[in-house]
Amino acid sequence: VKSFQIEFCLDLFLHFCFQAPAYHLILEGILILWIIRLLFSKTYKLQERSDLTLKEKEELIEEWQPEPLVPPVPEDHPALNYNIVSGPPTHIITVNGKECINFASFNFLGLLNNEKVKSAAQASLKKYGVGTCGPRGFYGTFDVHLELEERLAKFMRTEEAIIYSYGFATIASAIPAYSKRGDIVFVDEAACFAIQKGLQASRSNIKLFKHNDMADLERLLKEQETEDQKNPRKARVTRRFIVVEGLYMNTGDICPLPELIKLKYKYKVRIFLEESLSFGVLGEHGRGITEHFGINIDDIDLISANMENSLASIGGFCCGRSFIIDHQRLSGQGYCFSASLPPLLAAAAIEALNIMEDNPDIFQTLRAKCERIHKALQGISGLKVVGECFSPALHLQLEESYGSRENDVKLLKRVVDYCMNSGIALTQARYLEREEKCLPPPSIRVVITVEQTEQELDKAASLLKEAAQSVLN
Repeated sequence: VKSFQIEFCLDLFLHFCFQAPAYHLILEGILILWIIRLLFSKTYKLQERSDLTLKEKEELIEEWQPEPLVPPVPEDHPALNYNIVSGPPTHIITVNGKECINFASFNFLGLLNNEKVKSAAQASLKKYGVGTCGPRGFYGTFDVHLELEERLAKFMRTEEAIIYSYGFATIASAIPAYSKRGDIVFVDEAACFAIQKGLQASRSNIKLFKHNDMADLERLLKEQETEDQKNPRKARVTRRFIVVEGLYMNTGDICPLPELIKLKYKYKVRIFLEESLSFGVLGEHGRGITEHFGINIDDIDLISANMENSLASIGGFCCGRSFIIDHQRLSGQGYCFSASLPPLLAAAAIEALNIMEDNPDIFQTLRAKCERIHKALQGISGLKVVGECFSPALHLQLEESYGSRENDVKLLKRVVDYCMNSGIALTQARYLEREEKCLPPPSIRVVITVEQTEQELDKAASLLKEAAQSVLN
């Protein structure tokens, strides 16, 4: 029987061999020879060993230089030569022992040294102590946290709010809580660094559009719509987001929110709005850009802002519909894994909200002062004003570069130092140059608060003109 089976298989093999094309047999033969070669050939050749003497080994060790752990940093780098503040950074600030008028701190509403805010923080300090020593889900939730979230939701006229213990981490945690790998995010190229870090953590597909250019954004949305039509199955599970700022930190420009709302409904995307600069500034009651344009806040899927500017506290918050905010309590990394906001800072933020609600005229006062200095800064030889006339943070950029970014930064520093020596505290805008997606030009940042008098605003503008004339011309 076995011999019969062998003969049958041999006949069958010979039959297929004669029936198969010649090139097929040649290829099979080459393949068989290649397999045999792989089986019997060595995968590598042994190198001839050469033993080194002890002296030679020691010489090699002495000659070897390891790569530096970090790149070399010059001793005059600004990060290593910071200004030292003595006392609270309020209207009058003491920098390096010199008393100056403060045009550098983001204390827009002047609440940092407010007696009511300090009293609320002191009362909370006596009741709760200094910190919390635990995240919100692990005995880090205090009644004052819940009260602040309730007050923020009520103030912003949304269903719910959530607070974070660090302003930068707020939007940087919120974005990756919703947008994941494979999702698509359309983001303004002038977006602040916190947004950039949130996008990086999300691992989503990022599409940058030109700053405040709605035509460029719509072009990208149309291209994506065409891609979705080619692969509808993938499109059904891909989420799409637009991420913008109310007032841009890096430019002082306002985003065209009404046009964005139209694009949102036309192309079925979600909008995330970062309002750290516009909250407590824009709108009749300081509710931000939605109140400024008279837009229904429900048209925005998520609003985030820090409490480190207008509220003169620490941390940040997000607000929106309940099902959106509740998701962050499970997925917001900065919320889940960081120690919760110290109760004294939550109490300070609540009292700041009380002041904002009781004194709505404060926002008109701030706007008038912004417009005054914006007008006064026009026409400075060698410098141009960047930002809206109602933005409390303006940028002064060089009209023309002086050869390199390094030279431009040094010239602007000389202008800042000139003003500092004359009693006006300013600062240069700082960036992590190697990590910024679209690095803004060097600039001097001018911050306006309600505490600055008209005379002080005029003095700052006059001194900046004098400094520019002295340094640049």
